[in-house]
Amino acid sequence: MFVDTVKVYVKGGDGGNGMVAFRREKYVPYGGPAGGDGGRGGDVVFEVDEGLRTLMDFRYQKHFKAERGENGRPKSQHGANAEDKVVRVPPGTVVRDADTSELIADLTEQGQRAVIVRGGRGGRGNIRFATPVNPAPEIAENGEPGQERWVELELKLLADVGLIGYPSVGKSTLLSVVSAARPKIGAYHFTTIVPNLGVVQVEDGRSFVMADLPGLIEGAHQGVGLGHQFLRHVERTKVLVHVLDMAGSEGRDPYEDWKQINKELKLYRQDLEHRPQIVAANKMDLPDADEFLEMFKEQAGPDVQVYPISAATRQGLRELMFAVADLLDQAEKEAPIEPVVQQEFTATRKVYKSEEEKPDFTIRRENEVYVVEGERIEKLIQMTNFNYHDSVMRFAHTIKQMGVEDALRARGAKEGDTIRIGEMEFELSDAIDL
Repeated sequence: MFVDTVKVYVKGGDGGNGMVAFRREKYVPYGGPAGGDGGRGGDVVFEVDEGLRTLMDFRYQKHFKAERGENGRPKSQHGANAEDKVVRVPPGTVVRDADTSELIADLTEQGQRAVIVRGGRGGRGNIRFATPVNPAPEIAENGEPGQERWVELELKLLADVGLIGYPSVGKSTLLSVVSAARPKIGAYHFTTIVPNLGVVQVEDGRSFVMADLPGLIEGAHQGVGLGHQFLRHVERTKVLVHVLDMAGSEGRDPYEDWKQINKELKLYRQDLEHRPQIVAANKMDLPDADEFLEMFKEQAGPDVQVYPISAATRQGLRELMFAVADLLDQAEKEAPIEPVVQQEFTATRKVYKSEEEKPDFTIRRENEVYVVEGERIEKLIQMTNFNYHDSVMRFAHTIKQMGVEDALRARGAKEGDTIRIGEMEFELSDAIDL
């Protein structure tokens, strides 16, 4: 089964928790804090593997989670960082955010890597919080949660040359006789429902990869027929070979077919209109083919390269392959492939400058409960270890500095009212500033 689109969930590993510990050594009565930091969580990394040809494996495993970092240990020992989770993908894989459609990475070369989500940093142990005022703090952070997201993977085949044209014009037959590929061939429309690849060896030693792509029909740019499945693979090709049934064996007009297919390419993506193209006038062994060929050349004009062939009898294939190789060489010189830059995913919020700085949290009311929401404050909740009094007081002081208490009171919150932040609930109290 050929699979070229899939949606998967990825999550970076959480950071390890920091530790509260103290030196317990003989003759060291005031040893001070000795709790180590937690290790960093692993990243989820996609890596290109040329041995893969489809996204089939992702149909059976759709969740990829990296390991969490090791917790901090006593005697000032830090926890170990977790290993990255490496996920193998075929060359030509495009990774996008499933919610925003933002491009994350375009993976085309063997061994190319992209970090899709990052692991969380390790929580700090109490050795990080010692001060002259509080030389023995009982404060330690929990590990930072790893980034997580749903991503869409789309495979666009890496072929040098693409065979385009209406169904049943002979694209699969042509690929089978010029390469070692063995696509399914049949006398009915959409025999080819998935792309097929073959390596073509030209007599002068040159070679290129040719793709037999599913047939186009009118409305393909809107997804009609196999439109979108076909057109995404055309984007990667450097040269197009437009195969026409020049005998009009199904009562079709070769010139109208040529115009319609080019129109679909242009409507799908504007730059495809200018992609180098050769016309392979197929089925020249059938009656009326010569007459249709002359009419086509007159209508299309002298700028269109037309090569009369017969895939069934192999007539004209040598000349066609030499012409394709020459056009491919020219296309590669004129339009070298630009290096792909990964757009790294970060969980940081956008910052906008204004005359009056807006708080980075919101407050809403659910019945009698005041709900405080915001990325920074929710992360603070997750990373605070509420088992220690010093940590609780640090949390209360931090949110007061953020202006949360003043904002709650401005919304009408009173002593004893329930405040919810993330999954935790508190009572508003003057005793601990929250």
